[in-house]
Amino acid sequence: MTSRRSLTLLALTTSALLASGCGGAARPAGQAGAPSNAPGFPLTVTSCGVNTTYERPPRRAVALNQHATEILLALGLEKSMVGTAFLDDRILPEHQAAYDRVKVLADKYPSYEALLAAEPDFVYAGFKSGFDGKEGRGRDALAKAGIDTHVNSEECPAGPVTAEQAEQEIRTVAKIFGVPERAESFASGMRSTLGGVAQRLGKTEPIKVFVYDNGDKTAFTAGGAGIGNEMIRLAGGENVFADIRKNWADVSYEQVAERAPDLVLIYDYGDTSVEDKKKALLANPALKDVPAIQKQRFAVLPLSSAVLGVRVPAGVETLARQFHPDRFE
Repeated sequence: MTSRRSLTLLALTTSALLASGCGGAARPAGQAGAPSNAPGFPLTVTSCGVNTTYERPPRRAVALNQHATEILLALGLEKSMVGTAFLDDRILPEHQAAYDRVKVLADKYPSYEALLAAEPDFVYAGFKSGFDGKEGRGRDALAKAGIDTHVNSEECPAGPVTAEQAEQEIRTVAKIFGVPERAESFASGMRSTLGGVAQRLGKTEPIKVFVYDNGDKTAFTAGGAGIGNEMIRLAGGENVFADIRKNWADVSYEQVAERAPDLVLIYDYGDTSVEDKKKALLANPALKDVPAIQKQRFAVLPLSSAVLGVRVPAGVETLARQFHPDRFE
């Protein structure tokens, strides 16, 4: 794995997400970063315990991981980017043209040498694994090379991650680049999408949901600390493992059976197809009495939509349509 649990995320996209909702902000066409004398600087930002003071907006940024890349592109910052790496999915269509103008440094994480060769002044990682010290990309090493770093805030939450934290992450990045006003269109769109979902759902009884990421002997699932749990709640669901105070966790299939979910949410990524995951769950003897298995009730979400980024609002709508289809007729 290449992110999260030794962390290997290679998600596949689904057309349902791309067509459902537009909670993220449209990229401001032709806009670059702020000028070096932008107001609001110097700016000090704390990211996963590391304090960084920016004297000016970054001019040569690198984004590692899908959601970091899409946040920068959604803010119209492709002209301030000198590299990107490690997509988990296809880039969102509305950002494809901008993405195509940014150099891809590596299919997965670039080596320290490849990263330095891009001459960045700022590196933004979606996962802590982007700054793996064993691979030479530790934040201390990059700081010594004069490179500022930032990690998506879902990687070090102070408590359960909320939808508001997605707004705050994008606002923080916008401030770092001296373009705080660009985050507001995303925030407005996000609230509009989530408000529309809430209105559709009304007082609908939450459906009990078990998230299946992967696993044979045990199941790798979403705990209660990450944005995935919040997305399930906002979509009219109840994560049966919300009491686990971590983003991700291994659980036994006996535990899954005890909690009797009504629906299994499959995260779609990697070499194992959704259909193969369904077949494995349906054939698992420990799950034979689980309501979701008996009724063969599944929902699907690309893994790239289950992390803190611009896909959150559309992802919530995608889930709500699958959890409570009668509310969207």
